[in-house]
Amino acid sequence: MSTDPQQDWQHWHERREAAVASSYGPLSLTGTHWLADFPEGRIPAIPGEWREDGDEVVLTAGAEDGLTVDGKPFAGTVRLTADHGPIHESRVESAGRRLVVLRREGLWAVRDFDPDSEARRAFRGIEATPYDERWVVPGVFRPYGETRSVRVENADGRERGLGLSGELSFELHGGEHVLQVAVEDDGTLWAVFADATGGRDSYRFRFLRPEAPAADGSVTVDFNRTLLPPCAFADHFICPFPPPGNTLDTAVPAGERRLRPA
Repeated sequence: MSTDPQQDWQHWHERREAAVASSYGPLSLTGTHWLADFPEGRIPAIPGEWREDGDEVVLTAGAEDGLTVDGKPFAGTVRLTADHGPIHESRVESAGRRLVVLRREGLWAVRDFDPDSEARRAFRGIEATPYDERWVVPGVFRPYGETRSVRVENADGRERGLGLSGELSFELHGGEHVLQVAVEDDGTLWAVFADATGGRDSYRFRFLRPEAPAADGSVTVDFNRTLLPPCAFADHFICPFPPPGNTLDTAVPAGERRLRPA
């Protein structure tokens, strides 16, 4: 990392666009298929027969389905658990498409990542505000005694639980603001928030990922690295909407704002 924050931000933005545009980036998601919607096990446009069986998914396919599992041509029956690694390491593939097994709140789904997706071919970049040091502010993280879960609407119209670990407070535009945040496995923070630019100059809500707080809870909040959620790139993601209290009453025209028009 250089000592020039503006140059660091430019490199971050370029890496981010490259990741989004990669073969199995968010633009390649063409479907999230919930197995409960297909009790007969047949998902349109997805080869094989997919059935949930308790803590596993059972995939049955013939050689004519053209599937590979763990990199080898597959025919027969295999029991699958949820994929947690990078998309390109998922176990099941279909002619270059990655079929990713997903579980949310006890429900199973198969996601179809297609490098030849229309969204990936149409991608022209991410509109982002150039770096401005005024959007870097000190903050304080105050953890809850225990993680809380609140029900929030998701991008697919369903309500799901969102785990929250504490509150992040900071000053912006002369006022004190607070966001409810989760703590990731690596100690970094994650907030789903909206602001006064949402739906006009920016996507309706966005993500913020501050670094891990210091022992005293102090943390740098850099809105220059505000991120578009995955559902800004493909309709088939189930991003959570901001929890109550996470809609700021001020404008944050910083970081990623929306997709660049074709």
